[in-house]
Amino acid sequence: MNREEAYALMLEHTPSESLRRHMLNVEAAMRWYARHWQEDEETYAVTGLLHDFDYERHPQEHPAWGVRYLREHTDTPPEVLEAVMGHATYTNTPRITRLARTLFAVDELTGLVQAAVLVRPDRDIRQLELGSLKKRFRNPAFAAGVNRAEVLQGAEELGVDFEVHLRNVLAAMQEMVVAAEPLPPVAGT
Repeated sequence: MNREEAYALMLEHTPSESLRRHMLNVEAAMRWYARHWQEDEETYAVTGLLHDFDYERHPQEHPAWGVRYLREHTDTPPEVLEAVMGHATYTNTPRITRLARTLFAVDELTGLVQAAVLVRPDRDIRQLELGSLKKRFRNPAFAAGVNRAEVLQGAEELGVDFEVHLRNVLAAMQEMVVAAEPLPPVAGT
């Protein structure tokens, strides 16, 4: 499974642009951390792109349905499958690898960053500042669907100071500029 295959699969199974954008944002944060730790960037990117690909069509079975599909129809590495299962706390799948801990740590946080971008008048992530993001995080009424306890737990499991983690994810999303840009086309289409 490479990035192009994962991207095509994500598009095939995910009709809504907002969920597609979320997975692209998670991919950006995963890539950032892979580079930071000198890990395999492609593996981290694929994990970010695939972690919610089954959510819209199979919400009651997510992520088990997706992992089963990937196991049966693709050559997705076992560590990616374990990370995808582990990002959903209700599966009780332990997050043993750095890959799994990273996915869990960035998943909810990218949603907060995206929401903070969407309320900006210019909707430009490049202008979003860390102080503003911290303020939004402390306001439980803002982006109420973001599980702040999981965001904090993710940074702790990752072993990264919370403010540093916020800065890292913001920097990753600013680098990719996926929060405010149209979705890129699938290669070859």
